[in-house]
Amino acid sequence: MSDLISRITIDPRVCHGKPCVRGLRHPVEDLLQLLSSGTTIEEILVDYVDLEREDLLAVLASAARLAQSRWM
Repeated sequence: MSDLISRITIDPRVCHGKPCVRGLRHPVEDLLQLLSSGTTIEEILVDYVDLEREDLLAVLASAARLAQSRWM
C-alpha cells in the first residue's frame, strides 16, 4: 500500500496544498467524490487521460488510511 500512497503528493503550489495525484491538478477529494458517486475507474480513466489505474487505487488507499484514524 505504501507504493500506492507515494502517488499522493502535497505541494503548496498545486491546488492550494490539497493532496493530489502525482503532482497533477487532480485533488484526491474530487476523485473520491467521483468514485463514491458510482463513476467507475474505467470511466474516470477515459475522462482523465493523464491518470493511471494505480492513481485511483492510491486515492482509495489514502481514504482507507484516513478511515483508520479515530473518529470523534
